[in-house]
Amino acid sequence: MDDLKQRMAEKAMQPVKGQKPIQTIREALQKMEPEFRRALPRHLTSDRLIRIALTTIRENPVLLDCDVQSLIGGVMQAAQLGLEPGLLGHCYLVPFNRKRKDAQGHESWSKDVQFIIGYRGYISLAQRSGQLLSIYAEEVHEKDHFEWEYGLNERLSHKPASGDRGPITHYYAYAMFKDGGHAFKVMSKEDIEERRQRSKAKDSGPWVTDYNAMARKTVIRALVPFLPLSAEIVRGIQQDESIKAGLADVGSEKPDFGDGAISVPYEVLGDDPPAGAPAEPAEAGKLV
Repeated sequence: MDDLKQRMAEKAMQPVKGQKPIQTIREALQKMEPEFRRALPRHLTSDRLIRIALTTIRENPVLLDCDVQSLIGGVMQAAQLGLEPGLLGHCYLVPFNRKRKDAQGHESWSKDVQFIIGYRGYISLAQRSGQLLSIYAEEVHEKDHFEWEYGLNERLSHKPASGDRGPITHYYAYAMFKDGGHAFKVMSKEDIEERRQRSKAKDSGPWVTDYNAMARKTVIRALVPFLPLSAEIVRGIQQDESIKAGLADVGSEKPDFGDGAISVPYEVLGDDPPAGAPAEPAEAGKLV
């Protein structure tokens, strides 16, 4: 975004005295509507994106306490990828606490919005490459018939058991290509747990409320390097789970194909928040 657009964004996000926070956010989103419209693909309109964003904020009021620039930046990321926040599970706007240092070295806590692509968002982005017939992820239970093998004779066979299938043992993702080829990735429950343990949000947020969706996303993300990547998929991975201080640096981070867990990509100073500070991460609300 050039200097003029950045100044427009900053002006749009200035609170109006006497307004409630939701009114300020609504006006900021509406002022940014031309930028959303230019960024959005054809299948999603700017009016619909703004309505969905406001619904998401109402359902999770903690977002109103977040840095406004990071919130608008998260909506802009959704616009650029053509993903709808919230109900469809394409992507989420999740508030996280962040410890900052000013020029004098004084520390303070604030909330930033973290843009997170969901399981269905990854599928949507992959399908837009135009080279896939299908892409899917599934869990395997102990009593299921499950056989798989990598190598020259690679194969994957899964027949779910009837009734009580037992505990989950594996997750897998597969993709069928239009040229007749395929790719798949299998991860054990232990592999998924190892990824979850890397996350600062391992004991809260979607890893608690939507474990299976996060596990499926993790294994699909591990499959991505074996797919015919479009520029859009690569950009989506670059932007996934990244906190933005504003709109100027959207898409500036390096891709990480190996970690499907939610992480907070900034340094947290000290082991514990100061007395009276909220715990990290902030309440993310109900994720569907």
